[in-house]
Amino acid sequence: MSRIASTFSALAARNKKGLIPFITAGDPAPALTVPLMHALVAGGADIIELGVPFSDPMAEGPVIQRACERALKFGIGIRDVLGFVREFREKNTTTPVILMGYANPIERMGQAAFIQAGKEAGIDGVIVVDYPPEECEEFASMMRSHELDVVFLLAPTSTEERIAQVAAIGGGFSYYVSLKGVTGADNIDIQEVKQRIAAIRQYVKLPIGVGFGIRDGATAKAVASVSDAVVVGSRLIQEIENMAADQVEQAVQKAQSFVRSIRTALDE
Repeated sequence: MSRIASTFSALAARNKKGLIPFITAGDPAPALTVPLMHALVAGGADIIELGVPFSDPMAEGPVIQRACERALKFGIGIRDVLGFVREFREKNTTTPVILMGYANPIERMGQAAFIQAGKEAGIDGVIVVDYPPEECEEFASMMRSHELDVVFLLAPTSTEERIAQVAAIGGGFSYYVSLKGVTGADNIDIQEVKQRIAAIRQYVKLPIGVGFGIRDGATAKAVASVSDAVVVGSRLIQEIENMAADQVEQAVQKAQSFVRSIRTALDE
């Protein structure tokens, strides 16, 4: 059983919902990434989603786009991101870490080389926005052979055929994008999310996490009432995006406090 599956199993046993905060590796400064990861856990994160900076993100709103740009100015690439995970694992061997990004860095490195390096660094899975399920069965199989998960996105527009494909090869959990648009929007229709998740569950037996547009404890709690986990990214990055490399304590405190506020709402 993967670390992600174990985490969701433990959450279900305690009747708890998962909290998956997202930050971009290297943002707002490389020295802050690992301390921020530990702060997320201290604040109540169950899984960490760590963004791999990319120059042409297709699913990101302006907040995460700016985070990618800041990280890229520091020259942060996929090997640096794996280095952050390796350093994080020196103190934390239990919290799952999922890399979120795009195909180009993986293809440039080579799938087999990436999987081996990711396993050695201590990642638990990936979300690759532009790896559609029908084109990466071999990649997903190689990942599974290393006890790593490929988490796929599902959207309000996903067809039954696409949902069935995700159900067949996805691992860890399925990530439902709560709205038509990009990260950071704030117009979630909870009733629509509930209906779509009910339809997805007819095919997908994995836990379902919901992201895009979750900005506060109230929204998180409402979304968690119809899902297994919530993903919070843009709002968290807004909390820390103006921090400098020498403001480690302040950035860590802000991130931890924000995540704690979401955790508290989910546990109420």
